[in-house]
Amino acid sequence: MFTGIVQGIASVHRITDKEGLRSFTLDFPNGFCEGLEIGASVACDGVCLTVTELRGDTQADFDVMQQSLKLTTLGQLREGGHLNVERAAKEGAEIGGHPLSGHVDFMATLVEVRQPANNHVMRMAVPAPWMRYIFAKGYVAVNGASLTVAEAHRDSDGSGWFEVWLIPETLRMTTFADKSVGSLLHIEIERQTQVLVDTIRDAVFEKVGALLPALKAFAQDKGLPLDL
Repeated sequence: MFTGIVQGIASVHRITDKEGLRSFTLDFPNGFCEGLEIGASVACDGVCLTVTELRGDTQADFDVMQQSLKLTTLGQLREGGHLNVERAAKEGAEIGGHPLSGHVDFMATLVEVRQPANNHVMRMAVPAPWMRYIFAKGYVAVNGASLTVAEAHRDSDGSGWFEVWLIPETLRMTTFADKSVGSLLHIEIERQTQVLVDTIRDAVFEKVGALLPALKAFAQDKGLPLDL
């Protein structure tokens, strides 16, 4: 488990392709690797990876399967690239953000960046059906960072967008300042919200499932959205 509080920025020192997977050697900030062991988990841009080898006081190796490379931006990484990193939370750790599993649900596209005074606003486009789990004032993890949703908009087809506002300290501790329009970002939704939404949806389907065709036909005739 992770807390969503990014502990530093790692850089890609070396990439080694092997049969069926790719290995990354990452350079970490001073002190990050203290007490780190082979087999430990590290969230890299929100993706939970396992330490396979330690190299001195500031480097570690990680293997990434082809499936993970296809489903995340890790397959696009190049030597010299940067990642948000967080070590796995220890028992009793303070949860400064919200609990994360390190499993990416989908990738959002950065569609707008605004920079009002002392703030940095990012708007991200969300594919259907994931927008149903994102609400204004709720939590979402973006590249491993626990953030509060400032604004959210959902379209009738289940897609939509949301915005987060970042303070200077967040920009200093993460890679978000380097992201531009068109960048892909890893999103992990908040699990309690997902469970609540899915439970309610299942209950609705159980009660009115037989009526759904008629309801959808009525909504279509009236030009009303009905995304269940």
